[in-house]
Amino acid sequence: MTKRFRVVMTRPVMPPAMELIRSKCEVRVWEQDAPIDAATLIDWVKDCDGLFCVGERVDQALLDAAPKLKVVSQPAVGYDNIDIAACSKRGIPVGNTPGVLTDATADLAMTHILTAARRFCEGWNFVRSGEWKYNIPTFMLGTDVKGKALGIVGFGQIGQAVAARARAFGMRIAYFDPMPKTVSDCEFMPLDKLLSESDFISLHVALTPETKHLISKEKFALMKSSAILINMARGPIVDSAALIEALKTRKIAFASLDVFDPEPIPADHPILTLDNVVITSHMGSSTVETRTAMALIAAENLINGLENKPLRFCVNP
Repeated sequence: MTKRFRVVMTRPVMPPAMELIRSKCEVRVWEQDAPIDAATLIDWVKDCDGLFCVGERVDQALLDAAPKLKVVSQPAVGYDNIDIAACSKRGIPVGNTPGVLTDATADLAMTHILTAARRFCEGWNFVRSGEWKYNIPTFMLGTDVKGKALGIVGFGQIGQAVAARARAFGMRIAYFDPMPKTVSDCEFMPLDKLLSESDFISLHVALTPETKHLISKEKFALMKSSAILINMARGPIVDSAALIEALKTRKIAFASLDVFDPEPIPADHPILTLDNVVITSHMGSSTVETRTAMALIAAENLINGLENKPLRFCVNP
């Protein structure tokens, strides 16, 4: 009889992926809405062969508790929650899901650009509060995006997909990336020049030690007072305290964010008191189609690792 692998999943995912994993493995799934705590996860992984995680910290302590662990798989592009060096030292491949979420994330980035430009949330709150009594020609004016300068920080697949969408709206596009690329109608700029000249600034870089607090107090000082900041990448890329100061003092006009540091945001956090920010709940890939595709790739990575086959996408091949 073929051995069934033991797998721990820190969240249930889309049904087709759950079915695929259960067809090959004995699965223990954390079903509660609140995330699994570190002590429980360490206890669960003691006898597991595979770990399917969704943002939980995978560090040396967890790996030491899991002597049978053969593979770590995560349905995401980013993997800053995983100690890759420690996994590599133990010969544990780490799978991720690049590419599949590019369009959904770029769509939401463009949504954030338009939401901020046209003051969409302010308009809805005005109507919902019952304050809409008259139509006044000079009230709650937004800004056109056509002809505006969009600066994209990080020009990988998602950054380029955002550029394609923004180009269709008639925006002028510049980008900064450590590895300049040749892309039609997109101008490479040094970071400081991009920040100082852009009307909209959209962040699409991976979180690394080098990019943590990349957007700092000093960088905010370079921006236009009319600048709108979009962050679809990772919260810690922006210094949260510096962002709050820049918004409070109107050093920049607005921020529209899908990520923040910390996540989830505490209900009493000062960012939630500001009227020139919109925040969504880290939902860049949150479509049925994309989350299903991500889960299936992550399931395939998991099973391949358990069966000693190459992962479809491996962070540490």
